[in-house]
Amino acid sequence: MKLTHRYIEKHGAGEVTMIPVESEDMWHAYNLIAVGDSIRSTTIRKVQQESATGSSTASRVRTVLTITVEGIEFDHQVCMLRVKGRNIVENQYVKLGAYHTIDLELNRKVTLKKHYWDIVSLDRLDLACDATQSADVAAIVMQEGLAHICLVLSSMTLLRAKVEQSIPRKRKGNCSQHDKAMQKFFDSVMQGVVRHVNFDVVKCVLICSPGFVKDQYCEYMFTEALKTDVKVITENKAKFIQVHSSSGYKHALTEVLSDPAVMAKLSDTKAAEEVKALESFYQMLQNESGRAFYGLRHVEKANEANAIETLLISDELFRSCDFHKRKQYVRLVESVKDSGGDVKVFSSLHVSGEQLGQLTGLAALLRFPLPELSDEEMSDSD
Repeated sequence: MKLTHRYIEKHGAGEVTMIPVESEDMWHAYNLIAVGDSIRSTTIRKVQQESATGSSTASRVRTVLTITVEGIEFDHQVCMLRVKGRNIVENQYVKLGAYHTIDLELNRKVTLKKHYWDIVSLDRLDLACDATQSADVAAIVMQEGLAHICLVLSSMTLLRAKVEQSIPRKRKGNCSQHDKAMQKFFDSVMQGVVRHVNFDVVKCVLICSPGFVKDQYCEYMFTEALKTDVKVITENKAKFIQVHSSSGYKHALTEVLSDPAVMAKLSDTKAAEEVKALESFYQMLQNESGRAFYGLRHVEKANEANAIETLLISDELFRSCDFHKRKQYVRLVESVKDSGGDVKVFSSLHVSGEQLGQLTGLAALLRFPLPELSDEEMSDSD
């Protein structure tokens, strides 16, 4: 994300102008824009024009609109963001108060104005504009007849391609049908890698599978790349790492990213940090349950005692339409940071974020045990 203008007053009101330059920036924009904000951007509007004879014609014109946000939709498959609301600055094509939906586009300026930029929004803005947080990990999670080609970005896991193929069973004394189908399957996966993985950015590609599928695939891919002179594979051979996974489904990425060998390679990526923090939480919950809690009420009680060492929170909670609920989470984050705690905001589009979501989206590792919290009977519907 490019930031071209930033003006935020001392009391928190202000506006920023930014240019989304890659797909992940749309996800950041989705987390920045909230109901009640206003955005200004170029958009297409269908306009009815009446001629002197009374006949009317419809045409599509590009114009600049400023709307107050009433609804936000994000399609994570194609990274498309739509913002709808009422026009608050009249122009020749759109009346004041008229509804309009703006499709945010890559490489087009958008100005976002808020009545108050809280700490979570400012952190998200800094993250979005940090050039070091680019996609540097790709993963192929596979099993016989099924493969998912993913990009592990700093804020989301993008499924770039899914390869499915029926593989006949091996028959006694005749494996030719099985072997032929596997070769075709491996070739489809290899084409997907060449098409979707940018090796100028990606520093490693994880090949994950149960059993020997990953070994067979790598052998096929490197042999075929040499034969057909696919330089993008042969020149980046060292970037491929084989890792065991329990299945070929996307959720197996969690266990893959928590593998110590993989962690060593990915030690500087945000995705690896999230997995490591969640792993630590589960271990603490199992071994010393008085130092690990989840759910809003438990976590707030621990925060009142200044006991939180690491707060794990899903970005989904900050997108709550309930303004007071969002403010409650923001205050919690500010309080933990003020008391010297570490806050890790998990992306709900990462597999680790999905797991945290199953634990209410909020969890905490404590500096010291609070056994009285464990004994407390709390119905934590939050």
